[in-house]
Amino acid sequence: MAVILAYGSPALGHVYPLAALLVELAQRGHQVHVRTMAAQVGAMRAVGLHADAVDARIEAIDGQDWLAHNALGVLKRSTEVLCRRAVIEVEDYRAAVEQVRPDATIIDANCWGAMSAADVGYVAWSVFSPFTPYLQSRHAPPFGPGLRPLPGLVGGIRDMTMRPIIRYLFDRPIRPRISEIRAALHAPPVDSVDGLIRRAPLLLAVGGEPFEYPRPDWPDTVHFIGACVFAPNRSPVPQWLAAVDRPIVLVGTSSIAQGDARLGHIALQALADQPVHVVATFPAGIPSRLPRTPNSTVCRFVPHDAVLDRAICVVTHGGMGTTVKALDRGVPVCVVPFARDQAEVARRVQMAGCGTRLPPTRLSPRRLRGAVQRAVTMGEGAQRVADGFAATGGLPRGADLIEDRLLSIRRRGGTGLSARPPGGRGASPDFR
Repeated sequence: MAVILAYGSPALGHVYPLAALLVELAQRGHQVHVRTMAAQVGAMRAVGLHADAVDARIEAIDGQDWLAHNALGVLKRSTEVLCRRAVIEVEDYRAAVEQVRPDATIIDANCWGAMSAADVGYVAWSVFSPFTPYLQSRHAPPFGPGLRPLPGLVGGIRDMTMRPIIRYLFDRPIRPRISEIRAALHAPPVDSVDGLIRRAPLLLAVGGEPFEYPRPDWPDTVHFIGACVFAPNRSPVPQWLAAVDRPIVLVGTSSIAQGDARLGHIALQALADQPVHVVATFPAGIPSRLPRTPNSTVCRFVPHDAVLDRAICVVTHGGMGTTVKALDRGVPVCVVPFARDQAEVARRVQMAGCGTRLPPTRLSPRRLRGAVQRAVTMGEGAQRVADGFAATGGLPRGADLIEDRLLSIRRRGGTGLSARPPGGRGASPDFR
């Protein structure tokens, strides 16, 4: 049995996919500790993990990116949050390692400070990405704006032109902040988030082909492990849901506030006269003045498993969690991306033929209704993606990689990343 510490970003869309991997490791007999958002500590303990909250100052940093006027504004606010959190993460991660004395750590891809601290520590470490990793490839468009992959010379020229622009917008404001943190730690310098993530000896990510684009030039340290669906004890089916006698369209909005309440509002209008029952969820808060339609149920939250059992389509803002959860069950999706990584998710849905993509600038009841109607016919594509997720080996494969790539070093008595300072397991790691 090994001791494993996971250090997570305080967001539901990050907590649950990581928890799915951690439960798999715990079921293999490992002692698994996790640092996560305070509101989820109880849920993590309920599934057998040793859970504590990250430093409260980390959760208190909120960029309120829903107030931004455009995608660039969202990017600026989001990266500012991650940079400010990174400063606090360094000592918080150190304290967790000091307390737990792990044999290996798993760090959320958005925890740049914790990753930097791990990079100079004595514990074998890895990165878990609940979204497509920020890694460049000559075989795919640069990550961010949701560009359509273009083959041949034209695509190569476009991508070559766009890469420095994306790096200027994304990496340039981040670089001095991360460099300052790493200099204080005496960590090797990096010039981009791509460079930071590549420092990890192992990177596990949600997804898999054909949902993801092939990237043969990525290193062998990078592995997709399917949908990573967190499935604790299944909740009873609500009585109102059991009474629904029509096919269901699930409409899901973000668990982190953003400007996507409009999606739920318009979806209720668009599907009011269709032979379906609409289940619309607003985890960030139910907005006022929603349309009252006889074929809909509006709630803040409902267990998705029970709904997906009968869903013929999921309408979503393009959050990775909801999207891959639907596709993992072979349910097609209609994606209306608003910000963050959602443009990339929407484009992958379109390219994989597992659903439809509708830009938010074109969102209207008529267009959304048409997009949903087209998506419903794409069950075969959704099943191809589900099969692709399964082909990755999923959570068992992710746990195998943790054991084989990180924990095996300890079992062999190796040194390097897993080496410990004199005094062995009980000694304090030296982070100097």
